[in-house]
Amino acid sequence: MQRSLVGSEMCIRDSLNTEITNAINASKDKAQYDTHAKRLLSQKIILAHILVKVIDEFKDMKPEQVMAYIEGDPIIGTIPVDPGLTNQEQFDDSGQRIVGLNTENADINEGLIRFDIVFYVRTKTGLTKIIINIEIQKDDPISYSLLNRAIFYVSRLISSQKERDFTNSNYDDIKQVFSIWVCMGMGCNCMSHFHLKKDEILDPYNWKGNLNLLNIAMIGIAKELPKHEEKYELHRLIAALLSNQLNEQQRLAILESEYNIPINTDFRKDVNVMCNLGQGIEDRAIAETTAKVTKKVILNMYHSGYSLAQIADAVEMTETEVLDIITSASA
Repeated sequence: MQRSLVGSEMCIRDSLNTEITNAINASKDKAQYDTHAKRLLSQKIILAHILVKVIDEFKDMKPEQVMAYIEGDPIIGTIPVDPGLTNQEQFDDSGQRIVGLNTENADINEGLIRFDIVFYVRTKTGLTKIIINIEIQKDDPISYSLLNRAIFYVSRLISSQKERDFTNSNYDDIKQVFSIWVCMGMGCNCMSHFHLKKDEILDPYNWKGNLNLLNIAMIGIAKELPKHEEKYELHRLIAALLSNQLNEQQRLAILESEYNIPINTDFRKDVNVMCNLGQGIEDRAIAETTAKVTKKVILNMYHSGYSLAQIADAVEMTETEVLDIITSASA
């Protein structure tokens, strides 16, 4: 009896260790996948394609032209969303106060929710700037309403400008913001623009201010690669970059031949890693599903009175492997 108990405990411990290892590996793969997805999407030519389709200011321009209006390098995954941290102040060696989107200390802010991609883009007049935030989602989550999260993010982009983009009560200096959400694995290709609207309740009055300050764009990418049509131009580009349905050469061919996007070494490397990680994550998900189904079949047959030999033959496993699964489930 003692040996049986020890054996069961070892089996359970081994099973737990395997599950923990698989979870860690899956987490690492997902983190790497997300990192490379953000890097691909933050390429200025890709951002320019998004801006042309989303922002009226640039709709009559070619993406290659819009690239020149994107300031600096987009900031990826380092800006906390949390109130009080988005424009956290620091001081330089001379004691001069510094406030900016990229002044956060990543070490002390570990574990916080962060914007995926943030950058400034100048308007065509050059008189002002727009703050752009792009977020990537693997799907439309079921645990909360994604639009509510987007509203929180765009609100932070507005409120965090105080003491960075405008000071004191100079509210006319608030910059227009866009929070753009790219959601993969959707049931259809869709795109929506959410913004402020004025409704007159009594006599109309011309209240001064900019209704265009706050903007949310939700871009849904279907599981299947969209057709090569103008209305799906942006969706096809993003799908080619991030979808798991294409191999490396297919992705690069679409980017080069249809969008005239030059492919440098770093870009190619990110695409290659995305393909490998995406396939690995998919294979692991299939393996986990198969294992769960096999376990259920084994337990159902066992409770129905089948022998170990019969079960092992049915699921193509050894009797020892079958016994380990039954023992761990009974513990």
